[in-house]
Amino acid sequence: MTKQDNERQAERLIADDGETYAHEAGIRLKDEPSPLYQLLVLTTLLSTRIHADIAVAAAREIFRAGWRTPRAVAEASWQDLVDALGRAHYKRYDESTATALGEGAKLLGERWHGDLRRLRHEADGDPRRIRQLLQEFPRIGPVGAEIFCREAQGLWEELRPSFDKRALDGAGKNGLPKNPERLAALVSSEELPQLAAALVRSTL
Repeated sequence: MTKQDNERQAERLIADDGETYAHEAGIRLKDEPSPLYQLLVLTTLLSTRIHADIAVAAAREIFRAGWRTPRAVAEASWQDLVDALGRAHYKRYDESTATALGEGAKLLGERWHGDLRRLRHEADGDPRRIRQLLQEFPRIGPVGAEIFCREAQGLWEELRPSFDKRALDGAGKNGLPKNPERLAALVSSEELPQLAAALVRSTL
């Protein structure tokens, strides 16, 4: 396909299935402490072998309970977190995830004063370092760090382009370039999270 064909295909994917997981979870993503923390919560929930729809539903249940900041989650009881995950049918991992969320909230509060922008500042513009620091949170490994960066690249320019293996597999499936830079050139920087989400969904 020509680049123009690829651009049209990318726009079709975004139009059909480009809702980001953050938006689906009810997060109004901005470069501010609370929305960034909510993305971290969603990332933690997506970082288990569980269906994405269930992880998104669990995030919505947590936010519905009023736990939208690290302080709120740190002060919530472990059992209340387990119960919220259970209401979203987040089974098998509910107890360990409740522990991970509580410990992660405390780590963010103690080390970065509840503000992931401080983690970004510590990384000093190095996307690899951002990924390393994200993996200091319980439950978040390399895959989880990529999920966070995939969703946050619309806010933090040093993360662009962020297309993880699943997104690149989706690109190949849809006849698009599997090279991240060539793929990113097909859309505006603001659309990168939507394109990544659409590519991931195309593999599910």
